[in-house]
Amino acid sequence: MALTEKGAARRRRRVEALERPDYGWIWKPLLALVVIYLLVTVALGIWWSRPPAAFDVEQATAERRGEAASSPAARGAVTTTSLMTVVSTLLDKPGGYLRNDIAPPGLWLDNMPQWELGVLNQARDLSRALPAMEEGDHPVLEEVVERLDGSSRDWLYPSTEQRLEQALVALDEYLVALGESGGAGFAAGAGLAAWLEQVAWRLDDLGLRLSASVGSRERLRDLDIATGDLPPRTPWYRVDDIFFEARGTGWALSRLLEAVRRDQADVLERAGVSGEWEMLVAELERTQRRLWSPVVLNGSGFGIFANHSLVMANHVIRARDLARDLVAALEAPPAGLAAPEALEDEEPVEPPVEAVERSEDAGGESPPPALASPEEAREDERTGEPAPLSEPDEAPVPEADQDESTIPEADQDEAPASPAEGDPDEE
Repeated sequence: MALTEKGAARRRRRVEALERPDYGWIWKPLLALVVIYLLVTVALGIWWSRPPAAFDVEQATAERRGEAASSPAARGAVTTTSLMTVVSTLLDKPGGYLRNDIAPPGLWLDNMPQWELGVLNQARDLSRALPAMEEGDHPVLEEVVERLDGSSRDWLYPSTEQRLEQALVALDEYLVALGESGGAGFAAGAGLAAWLEQVAWRLDDLGLRLSASVGSRERLRDLDIATGDLPPRTPWYRVDDIFFEARGTGWALSRLLEAVRRDQADVLERAGVSGEWEMLVAELERTQRRLWSPVVLNGSGFGIFANHSLVMANHVIRARDLARDLVAALEAPPAGLAAPEALEDEEPVEPPVEAVERSEDAGGESPPPALASPEEAREDERTGEPAPLSEPDEAPVPEADQDESTIPEADQDEAPASPAEGDPDEE
């Protein structure tokens, strides 16, 4: 009987376990998976947030051109290949293009997406300037502008990545045309001033937004910033976004400026701005110095914590001023080609006294009375004394042999004008 009851109890427990199972063991592997996922995403986020290193524009040109690198290309090849490298960096860097991600870890990141925005803005500005730099009319450049001008957060078809790839295909087609004889090519110095003016506008906007992170407006006096033009103060959670956008701008712009310098070296040398151009590139490279702090600090002047945004604003504003100086220098006419209005406004230069004395000692004849100057005629009328007539028997004495003491005082003060006076060729 007892055995029968024990067997029935065991069967009852089995039935209850099947009907009401205990799932308490399931949460442990699920928790382990969540922890592993978080660790992986954090590690990926740290890796993906590291900005890529700067590239060499000459090496990038040789790699892009491939076998055609042995033959010379038209002006603009280095600029085109550098623009292609900048755009491809957005796609090929660790993590790829992150600005339009809708899943972790890209969804959690904000520094690298802002860095990508700064790079993309510089690529857009240069692509808009390419048609003005091109000597002819190449329709593929308009396609590049159209592909790069889309929204930076599109993730549905066509996504931002697809448009960037299409822009690379169009730029590669233009690069092939640059390598062909009689094909495309940049005009000497065309479009440089307009592009630099857009660059200066970008840098000015970034400088204002970086400076707006400073609470006290008095600290901005050393930067020569008009506090009335500043936007509202940047929230603390947006300070790092603007900082990394400025870093992306400096990274892309320094490479593009270096490429343009290689293509337009002769133009910059004639304009005398090669030194200023190198200073602009060096100032932008200073924005890429390593950030030793794990976060972007927003401290005060000489306090314990630094103000990274204010330091970045200093470099950006100095780069803006250099860009404006380059615009003014490139838009100025060449030396020696002054405007006609400027020549008309110039006053005639008086000849030196030594030249007048040498002309008097040369023994030149004085002008006849009919050709006397109006001042001399008026002086004779005021004196009212007619010129003495020589006797018929006496020969006329040359004026060169007369003693200076016999010449009237008015005639001594007013020397005859030099033939060179008022001659534009002599000036």
